[in-house]
Amino acid sequence: MNTKFKGVPVNLAGKFPKAGTKAPDFKLSRGDLGDFSMDAAKGKRILLNIFPSLDTPVCAVSVRRFNTLAAQMKNTLVLCVSRDLPFAQSRFCAAEGIENAVLLSDFHYGSRFGEDYGVVMTDGPLGGLFARAVIIISPDGKVVYSAMTSDITEEPDYASALAALE
Repeated sequence: MNTKFKGVPVNLAGKFPKAGTKAPDFKLSRGDLGDFSMDAAKGKRILLNIFPSLDTPVCAVSVRRFNTLAAQMKNTLVLCVSRDLPFAQSRFCAAEGIENAVLLSDFHYGSRFGEDYGVVMTDGPLGGLFARAVIIISPDGKVVYSAMTSDITEEPDYASALAALE
């Protein structure tokens, strides 16, 4: 999978999961520094909203938008994942009234989430952060939808992601 940052190609580490494949397991940090793994969502559909940082306007918009949409989704857990510190994510949620989406951080050294999901940018001005992607995982752990924006500065395709949930 390839993406760009303001039109300039960016390399990624790992393999981006395709529909029909088993979703890689993960362990991420919640705002209270507790762990969150795929097991915590057993029996639910998972929408992963993956992005570089809440400190960018497009990322903040995607979290707000998926938070609003999450209230309408049945048996679906919306997980917003970045490498922002959990403390920053908690402040953002409090300031923005984020109550339906769960923000998770991949700030731990040695975590494999970014590589396992093929979203770690290995170069460019945002090198080390995650590319923008949406992945939907079925209750049985299969990827049913995966899309990465062609440019990090673009919002995800909300309509296609929601259609994949229906």
